Amino acid sequence: MSENKKVTIQVKDNGSIRITGDVELLDADGNVYDPKPAFSLCRCGASSNKPFCDGTHKKIGFEDKSRVGQ
Repeated sequence: MSENKKVTIQVKDNGSIRITGDVELLDADGNVYDPKPAFSLCRCGASSNKPFCDGTHKKIGFEDKSRVGQ
């Protein structure tokens, strides 16, 4: 990780969780996934590339429009 950039996590409507900024993503054993400046995590549970989003939510009709305070 080179520079400290504020981490932003955005829950996308009917889709993934988008993460940008200087963050490490670890598996259950503490191994670091290949670092990227931005990536999307699966929220629908159907991705074939878990924990990352592969767009399957569009094919299966995943719907969720979570908002703060709801």
